Amino acid sequence: MRGLRVLPIASSSKGNAYVVEEDGQALLIDCGVSCKCLKAAVDVSHLCGILITHNHVDHVSGLKRLLNCVEVPVFANEMTAEAVAWQEKVDENAFVRFENGQPFEVGPFAVSPFSTPHDAADPVGYLVKGEETYFHGTDIGTPLDSIGLKLAEAEIATLESNHDLVMLRTSRRPPSLVQRIAGPRGHLSNDQACELVRRFASPRLRKIFLAHLSHECNAPHLALDAMSRTLEELGRTDIELETA
Repeated sequence: MRGLRVLPIASSSKGNAYVVEEDGQALLIDCGVSCKCLKAAVDVSHLCGILITHNHVDHVSGLKRLLNCVEVPVFANEMTAEAVAWQEKVDENAFVRFENGQPFEVGPFAVSPFSTPHDAADPVGYLVKGEETYFHGTDIGTPLDSIGLKLAEAEIATLESNHDLVMLRTSRRPPSLVQRIAGPRGHLSNDQACELVRRFASPRLRKIFLAHLSHECNAPHLALDAMSRTLEELGRTDIELETA
């Protein structure tokens, strides 16, 4: 089947990896799972690039092992490249560095990185343009208008819906961790994800993956119910909705 295809391989605090495919070539966004897991989901010989959002372990723990299996460029901004190279013992020469906000091309894809508020070195999300446009936004502390405007360009979106605020506040997590997660450089709640979609979903949007759901402070049915209600309010029951 032709056209742009998105495959979430893993999406949680235990590991994150997503594949965007078109015309027999693929981009990997983040590599927080094992090489074995990746090979079970995608032909790694089709990879034309790896995009890194930020340096947290659940997004890069499998990178070094993958680079031992396949030779493929890794795209990251300067601060993220430096942090991942030091943290994961990855050769700095593996990285192709970009500046946030400056588009670049990888295989058949035009990639536009945009800054996100998260407690990492210099985190980003991505717009990936092929036959369609894909929005990738996880690990976002605040639903900024600048991020919503990127979402408005997309036909397909992966959007963080990390926690239910009541579950987070009544969890057994220490107050400092609760404050970090709910803070301006933490993670989006179900309600905040809905806010972004309510304000910025364009007529072209056809599919949403709700991503990075907390195992302890969220549940798929809660995230799906919240977003489903939002789409119904917008009269957008045509949008396909899944958890990643």
